Amino acid sequence: MSTHAASSSPTYGNWRRPRRPGLGPFGMIGTAGVFGGLVVTLLASLFSLAAAMVILVPTAILIAPLMMRTQDGRNMYQLVAVRIGWMRRKSKGSTTYVSGPLSRRQAGRFQPPGLLGRMQMREGRDAYDRDFGVLFHRSRNLYTIVLCCEPDGGSLVDPDQVDNWVASWGGWLARLAHETGLRGASVIVETAPDSGTRLANEVLPRLSPDAPAAARAVMEEVVEQYPQASSEMHTYITLTYGLPAGQKPKHEELITDLATRIPGLLSGLVGAGGGVAYPLSAERIAEVVRVAYDPAVAGEVLDIRTQYGGTGLEWDDAGPAACVEDVASYQHDSGVSRTWMLTLAPRGTVRANVLRGLLEASPGTRRKRVALLYRPIDPATSARIVEADRRAAQFMATSGRGMVQARAATEVRAAEQTAQEEATGAGLVEFSLMLTVTVDSVEELADASATMRNLQGAARLSMRPADRMQAAAFSCTLPVGILPWELTLIPRDLREAL
Repeated sequence: MSTHAASSSPTYGNWRRPRRPGLGPFGMIGTAGVFGGLVVTLLASLFSLAAAMVILVPTAILIAPLMMRTQDGRNMYQLVAVRIGWMRRKSKGSTTYVSGPLSRRQAGRFQPPGLLGRMQMREGRDAYDRDFGVLFHRSRNLYTIVLCCEPDGGSLVDPDQVDNWVASWGGWLARLAHETGLRGASVIVETAPDSGTRLANEVLPRLSPDAPAAARAVMEEVVEQYPQASSEMHTYITLTYGLPAGQKPKHEELITDLATRIPGLLSGLVGAGGGVAYPLSAERIAEVVRVAYDPAVAGEVLDIRTQYGGTGLEWDDAGPAACVEDVASYQHDSGVSRTWMLTLAPRGTVRANVLRGLLEASPGTRRKRVALLYRPIDPATSARIVEADRRAAQFMATSGRGMVQARAATEVRAAEQTAQEEATGAGLVEFSLMLTVTVDSVEELADASATMRNLQGAARLSMRPADRMQAAAFSCTLPVGILPWELTLIPRDLREAL
């Protein structure tokens, strides 16, 4: 008698879009406006019909844009705000940036543009005496450290091991909610065609002068042809910490505090399949930003670092010489980029390799960055959110019929599972995803966009281009710790209430 063991790879999911309080498409403010307008209109109708119409018509005009929403959930007020912001920046000339000796920048340096220009770079040493850079966001009193790791990869790995890695990664994210002062984290996976500089530096100096001509020719051909079919991949993790309101920054104390946290954070990454993990120095962070704005110098930067042990690049020289923001693209030095933002996560369950195609290097692109943005929620707030979703799902399940009730029953099961997992120690994290693709010219952008749309469909993602805010979106996909929800003019709670 023989037995057959059927093995299936684990699936993941159960993420949900945060539920907004309010009636139908309205948020809390819209719902209050609707009922308030109706009550005032009814009271005015007791005196005269004209008075009621004077109140009803303006109220309807103000409420109507909240009912008209796009597929990604934005109302008309949000669309108009984006267009007004774009027109203001364009009229002020903020969409064009020039640095260097011919600009008005102080000392003629190549300071990074936009949001990055408001940052200062500092440096510290962790418990293992390793240098690490700290980016200080002056306008928001935020501090960012950057970690780098070399993931093991999922090829020829048992599904059980992959499941353990995913569980460890979930545990690492859950522990971030207990990090004092943590405002957000991001994981940036950057891929690019291999320039061949590393292989040439490893192979050519080791060729013996007495080697046969045929052997030398073979090795030289390998060095020349191999990079055409290979790519390089870098993974960065940024952690951004903030100060309590009203507290003055004390850089030395904060850097010392961050230095004590780094070893524990790195050990958690190693356990989650991160492979070799280490903090990035200030010089390495500046190099990453420099190459992102000018992809043509990637080989030169790597060659100089290999020969001399470092480039000596400083943060104030990591920016581009010139960049121009357009409605649907961002031109900078030797590259043209376009960024997409997540509007809907994959529905249902997915497997561990759902993002593999999106993370791998794509032909025809100079560089590609996939940024996963995380906002950990503290345990007390997580419990309130979970219970509120649970009560809302149960109410919808008992108040509907037919298909509505069937869908509501599915929501109840998902809410119950989330509540059970949260009660057993799992963390609640808000997440999003951004994708930036860089090509050599504007003409190549259309083909790259078509490729990215196909990859997004394979990954079951719904994304939209960051039109009229390409420069800011490009900065958010860099490993510098920019958190979009920390930089909005309208407070986050008020924006959700709309």
